[in-house]
Amino acid sequence: MSVSQQIIFFTEIIGTIAFAFSGATVAIRRRMDIFGVLVLGGCTAVGGGLIRDLILGNIPPSMFRKPVYVAVSAITSLAVFILIRRNNHLLEEEGSQRFLRFIELMDAVGLGAFTVVGVNTAVELGYENNSFLMVFVAVLTGAGGGILRDVLGGITPIVLRKRVYALASIAGALVHLMLMKPLGSLAMFAGAGVVVLIRFLAARYRWDLPVAIPKHSSTGT
Repeated sequence: MSVSQQIIFFTEIIGTIAFAFSGATVAIRRRMDIFGVLVLGGCTAVGGGLIRDLILGNIPPSMFRKPVYVAVSAITSLAVFILIRRNNHLLEEEGSQRFLRFIELMDAVGLGAFTVVGVNTAVELGYENNSFLMVFVAVLTGAGGGILRDVLGGITPIVLRKRVYALASIAGALVHLMLMKPLGSLAMFAGAGVVVLIRFLAARYRWDLPVAIPKHSSTGT
């Protein structure tokens, strides 16, 4: 395995762990059983990549050709289930704020990792001259799993309502594209770093995109 392939594999594993953690936590919050935790953790971890591969014609999708990602997501989800089952206070409103911030960090890391993996996959499949497609599949890879997680969890997808989620992914994808030629595979770290930074700042300063009806306004209905 070349250095470039090792970097890509490492990034994919980090993203898989991060998103499986996020998905499993949502499942536990929604009081799903252990099977539901494994399913939601897996959907969050590999769902975006599955949709990406179907769009790009990468058949069968990577999750079936490289089951290591499903295995990693299952192990991570099971570990989260055991952790929270033994420490219920971690998810209580008055519980550890540090743990809740860690959940947000894991979601940001997953978004950043899979955003740049999406760009790289499009390049590997011969679409390096189609910037729009590369950015599109990057955002889909990064946010797709989270959308599946939220839909299955019965909540409005976070990408549509909170903390400039998709815009962070778009920014990271564009940075990756701009730095690919001068930096090669190392551009993945720069792109992912931009995503994580924007998500961190959005959470820290509570940045949200404008909505037509403010949260506390009356609509007259």
